[in-house]
Amino acid sequence: MDFTSFLGRLLFASVFILSAYQEFNEFGVDGGPAAKTLKPKLDVFTSHVHSHAGVHVPEIEIKQLITTAIVVKGIGGILFIFGSSFGACLLLLHQIIATPILYDFYNYDSEEKEFNQLFIKFTQNMALFGALLFFMGMKNSIPRRQHKKKVTKTKTY
Repeated sequence: MDFTSFLGRLLFASVFILSAYQEFNEFGVDGGPAAKTLKPKLDVFTSHVHSHAGVHVPEIEIKQLITTAIVVKGIGGILFIFGSSFGACLLLLHQIIATPILYDFYNYDSEEKEFNQLFIKFTQNMALFGALLFFMGMKNSIPRRQHKKKVTKTKTY
């Protein structure tokens, strides 16, 4: 069971680790293709937040945001492989921030081709989010092993 659990965590975390590795290799001086994709989506997201919630989102440097995402996915994935709750929290943080920004299906009409593609990716990321929540719930529900104190027997003569 331990090996199966480890293998499952390894396969699950490979999605994040390989994604971080690819973004790292393509980073370049301008942030790579991730920056070109993220910049307009982030602008639309911040304008939505400002118009609907009235909150002004501070200016975010795209290269720093991508660097942070690479580090969070890499470290979170590696820690998750070894069963760390902190690694799962890092991956949850990444998912909760990145998913609504990257997969903005809500900005498209339901008949458009982009809507279906983005909605499918959004739901896949929500499934990953759910799996991470499941892991956290299972990790917290399993009682920790308690060391049994050796009972000293009284000597009778």
